[in-house]
Amino acid sequence: MGSRVEVVVAGAGVAGLEIALALNAIAREHVVVELIAPEREFTYRPLTVAEPFGIGRVVRAPLGDLVHATGARLRSGALAGVDSGRNRALLEDGQERSYDVLVLALGAQARESVAGAVTFRGTDHEPGFATLLERASAGELQRLAFAVPAAVTWPFPAYELALLTAALLGERAELELVLVTPEARPLALFGPSASAAIETLLADAGIEVETAVVPQSWEDGRLRLAGGRTISADAVVSLPRLEAPSLAGIDQDPDGFVETDEFGRVTGLEGVYAAGDIVRLPVKQGGIATQQADAVASVIAAGAGAPVRAEPFHPVLRGLLLTGFAQTFLRAERGTSVVDPHPLWWPPAKIVGRYLSPFLAAQLGIGTELKPPSEGVAVEIALDTLDHATWSAV
Repeated sequence: MGSRVEVVVAGAGVAGLEIALALNAIAREHVVVELIAPEREFTYRPLTVAEPFGIGRVVRAPLGDLVHATGARLRSGALAGVDSGRNRALLEDGQERSYDVLVLALGAQARESVAGAVTFRGTDHEPGFATLLERASAGELQRLAFAVPAAVTWPFPAYELALLTAALLGERAELELVLVTPEARPLALFGPSASAAIETLLADAGIEVETAVVPQSWEDGRLRLAGGRTISADAVVSLPRLEAPSLAGIDQDPDGFVETDEFGRVTGLEGVYAAGDIVRLPVKQGGIATQQADAVASVIAAGAGAPVRAEPFHPVLRGLLLTGFAQTFLRAERGTSVVDPHPLWWPPAKIVGRYLSPFLAAQLGIGTELKPPSEGVAVEIALDTLDHATWSAV
């Protein structure tokens, strides 16, 4: 390995794989990358919302094969903490791993957010939600609510579940669907024009929307909101709140998230970076995680002597909404938003990553379901930027 920089990445999910791919692309001769993770499989989760409706499935692949294909190596284990003074990653089995650079890419864990509701955690074979669909189909439910919690999360799945349910069961006039969210407008993250388009989509599907409300608990046919108001609902499907694992030697907020600068450096720790859901940001999304990972990789590569420039994290928000009628692509950039039924990026996967998207398309076929039209279509092939002021406002 000579004088190459030893980069240890704790986590082998979206952010971890993107970092490995980026470093292999821009600093192959300057770094050695090892990913540490307890899992044996990589799980591509965005299509869990489609699986109960029979129109999509969770994709799994042997993690070792994917990591090897990125040019990195894989070590089985789980991070328990960091001894930054000795440049040691502390593992749960008591072993230690030395590093020159450590990247935290551990993701976050899904927890219940609305007491009494069925929590849709984004894993495959969600039995609670499948049971609700069966009950609704059998006419046992007259009013079904979908709730977005007032917590750090990604609101997309609640909209997709509501729209897909409407597409499946919407012709049953006795079934009412309502979406409850703390957002001022539906999917407000994407800006006013996107919200207007989503409002129309929800209205056409017959879905009632309650905005600017905070769901707290469900019991005896009533969904309780912050402030004491209640909404009638025979059942509630809620997204989870997210929290990151506790790590010794790392300064974390009450939910386990860590503070970083625009290059992904963890505040107060030399040589330690973070990317993905463990970073303290108001939105948790795979595409954002890959952009954070690219910023971290650029700093590491530049520091290792690669002929690249360190590029700060500039978030661009992209989302592929499954509606049961037609796919809807959304993008927020520099205070503007775009909504289009045609792909705005390629490959048209739900997780957009500069290196990860083409990698998963080649390795697993993800994002290759749609074929480019013969006449061509204008799509993004390089990441654009959303300025920090706009992101702060979001």
